[in-house]
Amino acid sequence: MPILRIEMHPGKTLEQKRELARGITDVFVETLSCPPEVVEIVFSEIAKDAWATGGKLKSDS
Repeated sequence: MPILRIEMHPGKTLEQKRELARGITDVFVETLSCPPEVVEIVFSEIAKDAWATGGKLKSDS
């Protein structure tokens, strides 16, 4: 069973997460010929002060 972990900043609505989950699941079903029930998606929201790119915290941008 595929398990996807998506890390992103907080602030997306439940509807945005639902739409993303549906779209990702559809791609896995089509590409891997698997039933949608086996596709698991975990959303992790990481605060901008806990995420850095290029040595700079996202909260400092």
